[in-house]
Amino acid sequence: MMKKAILYLEDGTRFAGTFLAVSGETAGEVVFNTAMSGYQEILTDPSYAGQIVTMTYPLIGNYGVNEEDIESKGVHVKGFVVKEFCRQHSNFRATKNLIDYLNDNKIIAIEDIDTRALTRHLRLFGVMKGIISTEDFDSESLAKKLAQIPSMAGSDWVKEVTTKKTYVWPAEGGAARFKVAAIDCGIKFNILRVLAGLGCDIHVFPAKTLPKEILAINPDGILVSNGPGDPAAVTYVIENLKSFIGKLPVFGICLGHQMLGLALGGETYKLKFGHHGANHPVKHMVNNQIGITSQNHGFCVDLKSFKNDDVEMVDLNLNDNTVEGMRHKKYPVISFQHHPEASPGPHDAQYLFKYFVEMMEEHKS
Repeated sequence: MMKKAILYLEDGTRFAGTFLAVSGETAGEVVFNTAMSGYQEILTDPSYAGQIVTMTYPLIGNYGVNEEDIESKGVHVKGFVVKEFCRQHSNFRATKNLIDYLNDNKIIAIEDIDTRALTRHLRLFGVMKGIISTEDFDSESLAKKLAQIPSMAGSDWVKEVTTKKTYVWPAEGGAARFKVAAIDCGIKFNILRVLAGLGCDIHVFPAKTLPKEILAINPDGILVSNGPGDPAAVTYVIENLKSFIGKLPVFGICLGHQMLGLALGGETYKLKFGHHGANHPVKHMVNNQIGITSQNHGFCVDLKSFKNDDVEMVDLNLNDNTVEGMRHKKYPVISFQHHPEASPGPHDAQYLFKYFVEMMEEHKS
């Protein structure tokens, strides 16, 4: 028996499909991800909070899910849209079927959608709010419901995903070389895994933690993590970051990169359809090396908005020439818009974590 569902966009465009076991309605910003795999990491990436994710690859779920590839303690997407779900997975690491995983986490997921047409629509007109419904198919009614949903621009989603209490992710192999204070704006586990592998004990703090509480552990460096929403709306993190600049090495990833840009006096702006995927080419200006990167963001730092030349670009997106990395010329501050930790995606940019380690080594000496 076919179970009808609809994806209705705020511009009035409708896409008909069918839904899995979880029924009802869910709304959020509709984005597309071009990764061919990594759906479990995408589902559990806190940066997708508030968003309905469309996968451009047509068959999703062929290798199931497992306990090792999660990037946080929960599933954060508002909804999941695919062309076709795979009913029979095959992988020696799999412990569960993707469909069961979505149902267990109460995620409204739909298939039989023309994801190619949906992606082309979002690329042409930009990402927009949308609502998935399994029970209401009236355009006028759905439009009224969507009008009540806040736009991603101006929304603080960090408060929804940050840790409720501080915890420690220990360094691999026992004794740690460095103590890192991580401001959790929606941190991915693989960021912690990479830093732990580089000899760091990571103390993970809630996003609203005051600087004096962070400094009380005497950290060697500050990490400000990835996360969802509009960076300009997370004013408390931006203000707190100003307390660390020039005093400690600071390393930013994705939303953390954007908030560092704001803390340094720059501005951010919303991209038309964002960067979501595991195949984005980025040029590292320091060594002229080009890497394929994992990306998930809808906002960008405007390099021209800085009132002085203390901030320079170190990474360039080769698809649209947007800023992918920056560093301060006087202070030990560096950040990247893409995800050097990957998950999902290639590991081309993981070496960038060594910049943070080198800054901490120099600061300690």
